[in-house]
Amino acid sequence: MTLDELMAGLEERRQRIEGELESAAAAPRADRERLRGEIVGLFRETEAALERLAELKESIRGLVERYKQLPAAPKPVPTGPPVADHLGSSTYIERGWSAIAAGDPSRAVKELERALSLAPNDPQAESLMGWAQMLREQYDEALYTYSKVLMRDPNNALARVNLGYICLKKGIFGEAIEHLARAIRQEEDRKAQLYANLYMGLVYLDREMFEDARSFFRRTLELGPNMLQAWWEIGRAFYLEGNASAAADAWRRGFDANRFNLWGERCGGALKQLDAGQPVTFPA
Repeated sequence: MTLDELMAGLEERRQRIEGELESAAAAPRADRERLRGEIVGLFRETEAALERLAELKESIRGLVERYKQLPAAPKPVPTGPPVADHLGSSTYIERGWSAIAAGDPSRAVKELERALSLAPNDPQAESLMGWAQMLREQYDEALYTYSKVLMRDPNNALARVNLGYICLKKGIFGEAIEHLARAIRQEEDRKAQLYANLYMGLVYLDREMFEDARSFFRRTLELGPNMLQAWWEIGRAFYLEGNASAAADAWRRGFDANRFNLWGERCGGALKQLDAGQPVTFPA
C-alpha cells in the first residue's frame, strides 16, 4: 500500500465517523461504544503510521550522511558552448531594477553583474547595467554598454533613453532631445517612455524653460504615479523660477506619498529648509 492509499483510507474512515457523530446524540449506547472504539482505533493506527514515518525519516538521515562521505565526482567535460541561465538571472535582473528605482545604483551594479554571469549578453540585464553605470556617473562605461546593446538592437528604447540622459549630462542638448523624443514616440516599452519624459523635463529644466520642464514631469507622473523624483523636479522648477509656495506644494506631495523613499526624503529636506527660512540647496 502506498502512502497516498494509506492516507486516503484513514481520511475516509475519519469522515465516516464524523458523519455518524452528527446523529450520535440520539443513538443507542451500543452504537456510541462502537464509535468510541473506532475513534480510538483510528487514532492508534494514525499514531503508529507517524512513528513508522519518523523511523523512516531518521534512516534517510543516515543515507544523507553516507552520501556526504562519498568522494567528489569528476566534473563533466563541456561538450558545447555554455548555456545561459535566463531563468536564474531573472531574479537578479528584478533586484537590479528595484535598486535603480530606489536610487541605489551601486547595489544595482552588483545585482546585474550576477545576472550577466548567469546569462551573458542578456539585453535586459545589459540595458539596466548601462543605466546603473550612468547613475553612478560612469558615463564612458555606460556608453560602451549601450553600444553593445544597440549593435544587437538599434531600436532598444531604454538604451535610447539613457543615451539621451548621458548627452544631457555632457551638455549636448540637441542629441539628448533627439534620443529622448524618439523614445517618447514609441509606446511598446512603458518604462522607457516614463523615463524619457522625466529626462526630457531635466533637459528643459537645465535650459531654464521651466513650464516646458514641468509639463514633462507631469506627464511622467501620469505614466508612473510613484515616480516621486518628478515631484522633486516640479518643486525645483517652481523654486528656481522664484515661486517658493508652489515649490513647497509639490515637495509636500512627494513627501506625503512616501517619506522613506530617497526622493520623498529630499522633498522633506527641502520643506524643512523652507520652514526654517533657509535657501533650498540641491544635491549635485
